[in-house]
Amino acid sequence: MTAYEDDPRVVVLALPRGGVPVAAPVAAGLRAPLDVLVVRKLGVPGHPEVAMGAIAGIGPAVELVHEDRVQARARVTPDDLDRVRRRELAELHRREVAYRGARPAPRLGGRVVLLVDDGLATGATMRAAVAAVRSRAPARVVVAVPVGSDDGCAAVARVADEVVCVRRPSPFRAVGQAYVDFDPPTDDAVRALLAGGGGGAGAPDRV
Repeated sequence: MTAYEDDPRVVVLALPRGGVPVAAPVAAGLRAPLDVLVVRKLGVPGHPEVAMGAIAGIGPAVELVHEDRVQARARVTPDDLDRVRRRELAELHRREVAYRGARPAPRLGGRVVLLVDDGLATGATMRAAVAAVRSRAPARVVVAVPVGSDDGCAAVARVADEVVCVRRPSPFRAVGQAYVDFDPPTDDAVRALLAGGGGGAGAPDRV
């Protein structure tokens, strides 16, 4: 990651909430600005821990990624998917306001975007994040996580320009297995980390 130090094109986007404590020191170390990209998993009805897709948004633009095999196996109907999507979309917009307030979304066109989360399991949420960033015409999309599954990292590598994954434990059970404390940070803690703004000379250009 040192190749991106002091590069004025770089912006670090954390996937809240768990990705923010990971991304803050990354942004500080690279001396790059820090912001968030809100992503929401779409859980299978009755089994919300199982991802049948994900949505990600930067400002008003929202991208949807499907897990077709999961939807087929769980016999998810279009109405089921739409109901979950609408509920999670409302929460996505709530979190955008909670974390960013009145600040506009960062301008990503022509920039090197580092997407950071606390880990990759299936990779569904990160693939949605990459799709949302791609819609803004960045120069390069880099995904960085401390831990991930082989399958999740491979899936993300198909859509990102580069994937940095520090550990790939085998067998992989869950992202939380790599952490002593896996409790998600509070909204207040997320806002406090974002207020630090990473290590850049200033906030990233805004839309």
